[in-house]
Amino acid sequence: MANQQLFLGIDCGTQGTKALILDTISGQVLGQGAAAHSMISGANGRREQDTQQWLDAFTQATHQALAAAGVDGQAILGIGVSGQQHGLVLLDEQGQVLRPAKLWCDTETTPENDRLLAHLGGEDGSLERLGVVIAPGYTVSKLLWTREQHPQVFERIASILLPHDFLNYWLTGRHCSEYGDASGTGYFNVRTRQWDVQLLQHIDPSGRLQAALPELIEAHRPVGRILPAIAEHLGINPKAVVASGGGDNMMGAIGTGNIQPGVITMSLGSSGTVYAYAAEPVVSPQPSVATFCSSSGGWLPLICTMNLTNATGAVRELLDLDIDAFNALVVQAPIGAEGVSMLPFLNGERVPALPHATGSLLGLTTTNLTRANLCRAVVEGTTFGLRYGLDLLRANGLQAQSIRLIGGGSKSPVWRQIVADIMDTTVICTEQSEAAALGAAIQAAWCHSGQQDGLAELCERCVKLDPASETRPVAAHVAASQQAYERYRQHVATL
Repeated sequence: MANQQLFLGIDCGTQGTKALILDTISGQVLGQGAAAHSMISGANGRREQDTQQWLDAFTQATHQALAAAGVDGQAILGIGVSGQQHGLVLLDEQGQVLRPAKLWCDTETTPENDRLLAHLGGEDGSLERLGVVIAPGYTVSKLLWTREQHPQVFERIASILLPHDFLNYWLTGRHCSEYGDASGTGYFNVRTRQWDVQLLQHIDPSGRLQAALPELIEAHRPVGRILPAIAEHLGINPKAVVASGGGDNMMGAIGTGNIQPGVITMSLGSSGTVYAYAAEPVVSPQPSVATFCSSSGGWLPLICTMNLTNATGAVRELLDLDIDAFNALVVQAPIGAEGVSMLPFLNGERVPALPHATGSLLGLTTTNLTRANLCRAVVEGTTFGLRYGLDLLRANGLQAQSIRLIGGGSKSPVWRQIVADIMDTTVICTEQSEAAALGAAIQAAWCHSGQQDGLAELCERCVKLDPASETRPVAAHVAASQQAYERYRQHVATL
């Protein structure tokens, strides 16, 4: 049909791959699909994935989305891929994957990261040189780890890719990377937007890593056309353009219309993120703030907390509650949970910066140890971590009139009210909660159009806010929440 322009958006995350079909003329999502991935977990915080699972899930989710949309795959004009950040995919000369991908949540390379950070001159040195402080999840320490733990594999490296780069390579046969996702490698300078080749030389003087770097491309540039065999395999138009793509946070920014200053996106997923667009690379002196590049041509200062719905889920399982029963208990308890505080650092924590912390419950008495207070305390505790991060972003000059909420937690009206009160800011959800897949589809339309300035208009048409979800802070709640937050800050300070 001439009155449709169809694009496929893919989001390859830790848990699984999601696909959606977007019509950019009507701005409607026509169909969606999803397929799960499994994790390879091991000692010392090893978290890896078999890349073949991504390809299988990509295929399955795409077929599902096309069927759900009731459209012919031959009508797809472009594909955009969002991927989990920081993961390491290594290919040999033949383009074969050398070992499972090491993921963002892998902490096995913490000793290697510590040594690299010392080489850079600590947090200040890393900020000065790269514009970010490298963390164990970043890609750079995974390279040093591979060299030391798997020298035979290291000898065969011909290409170093991030998860979304690898999917683009599978689709097009081309090795390239885009600035937003590259920002999370730890060998990329976010101010100059160039690879830090010296750092790779330090890891391996032979020059192998430098030779294995993908080419950097601008966000509005396509990688190329889909390979005929892959087009056939997916049931897609072989003329479809493959967009530059990006990291999940960068695509989530596009999918929430966060492409100019004034908007904050907050994601309530298994981890929590807060980010906002910036036109200049104003690097925060706070190591926790990652001033990544955006995938829309600017920058995207970002904070990430390691504990969110994983912590609320743990309490729900402990008390054997479904989501509705859990939310009902959260509402029953007063703000501040009668003095019960939870520091929900079940995975250690990045913001506040406490990598070795564990979770704790504080302030318990014979009268306040109730199921309702426990439920309230875990929601408040995880949200306080996001408030802590938002304060860091605000201290760096960020201003915002509203917060756009995405992720599983955003579906809870109770949690939305708690976020509005703790942040003292109006929150609203986007209609499409799969913001990264939507952002990838919008970016595909942008790359297809060939117009460098066409992104705002596409976001205007395709990103819809859900007016029913708008939640304003209540003055009395804000004061009580502030008191509870101060108590949280005092508990954190003792760690």
